[in-house]
Amino acid sequence: MLVEKANAWNLKCLILDKNENYPAGNVGAEFVVGDFDNYQDVLDFGRKVDVLTVEIEHVNLDALRQLQKEGKKIHPNPEALHIIKDKGLQKEFYTNNGFPTSPFTLFPDSDLIVEAVNKGKITLPFVQKSRLSGYDGRGVFIVKSVFDLDNLLKGPSLVEEMVQIDTEISVIAARNEAGEIICYPAVDMEFHPIANLVEYVSYPSIVPQSIQEKATQLAGELIAKLQISGLLAVEFFVDKSGGLIINEIAPRPHNSGHLSMNAAKTSQFEQHLRGVLNLPLGEAQFMSPGVMVNLLGQVGYSGNVKIEGTLSAFQEKGTYLHWYGKDTTKPYRKMGHANVLHSDVRKAMKIAKKISSLFQIIS
Repeated sequence: MLVEKANAWNLKCLILDKNENYPAGNVGAEFVVGDFDNYQDVLDFGRKVDVLTVEIEHVNLDALRQLQKEGKKIHPNPEALHIIKDKGLQKEFYTNNGFPTSPFTLFPDSDLIVEAVNKGKITLPFVQKSRLSGYDGRGVFIVKSVFDLDNLLKGPSLVEEMVQIDTEISVIAARNEAGEIICYPAVDMEFHPIANLVEYVSYPSIVPQSIQEKATQLAGELIAKLQISGLLAVEFFVDKSGGLIINEIAPRPHNSGHLSMNAAKTSQFEQHLRGVLNLPLGEAQFMSPGVMVNLLGQVGYSGNVKIEGTLSAFQEKGTYLHWYGKDTTKPYRKMGHANVLHSDVRKAMKIAKKISSLFQIIS
C-alpha cells in the first residue's frame, strides 16, 4: 500500500524481502530477494537506494548504521529502531524521559520470573512480554494463575502489572526532517479475544476529549524525542480511573491507521512517504466517522488462500475493501481489512461486524 502511493508520484521503489511472491512484489516495485535480518543483504540493498524505510522493526541495525555512515537517509533512524525493537529498552525510555507507562521488571529468562513469584516479589495476575520478536499479538502472555507459569515465554522478557483497562486507543503521529509534526485523531481499538491483535478500530473515540488531547500531545512529544521521520503509532491504555498509559509504539504505517485510507484527508501511507522524503505533511483530519475491521484467516485452514463472500460485502454501502495479496492463509493471519464509513459510528460498527461474518477466508 506504501508502494501504491509512491507509484502515484512516479517514485521508483525497491523492496527487500525473502520471497518475490510477497504482496509488494506485485505492485510495480523492483523486488530484491534477501533477508532483512542479514547484514550483507541489507547493506547491499541499501546502497541501491537514496532513502530507506522499514516495514517491520526487526531489521539488521549494524547494516543500517553503516549505511547511515555512508550518507544514506534511514527512516526511522537506527538508534530509534534500536530502542523500539526491544520492549525492555522501550519501557526504560519511557520512564527515563517522563512518559507514562505501567510498572515493569526486566528478566533475562523465565526461570527467574518463577523464582520471583515464589518469593512473593511478583503478584498474580501479570503480563509477560518478550523483549524481542513480538508482533501481531505474539510475544505476549497473560499469567492468571500459578498453573500458567509452566507456559511462560522463553528468553529475555519483561513483566508488567495488570492494568485495569477501560479503553485502548491509538494516536498516529507524523514528522518530517524539518521538524513539522502532525497527529491523526485518536481512535479506539478492540482486540480479538483469542488472537490478541486489533480486530476493530473506530473513530471518533468514545474517551473524553481531554484524554484524547493528552494522548495527542504525548504522541507528538514522543516522535520528537525519538527524532523519527515518518510515522509513529502510539498505543495507549486508558485505565478505569481515566489515567493514560503508553503501551507500545511502532515506527511505521500501523493497523490502527488503516481507517485513514478512506476517512482521512491524507492516508497514513502517503503521510509516511511525506515524512521520510521531508515533504510538507498532509492534513490529518478525518472527514467521516468510521470503523476498520481486520479480515482474518479462518481457524482450521492453512494453505493457498480462497476468499468467499466478496460480492455480499460489496453490497454494503460505504464499505471499502483492501486485500493484501497474500497467497497463503493460516488461522488469524491478517489477509485484508474493510473500512466502513457512516455518519453514525455505531451503525458503522454494526456493518463492520456484518462484513466480518460475510467472509470465509479458507484454503
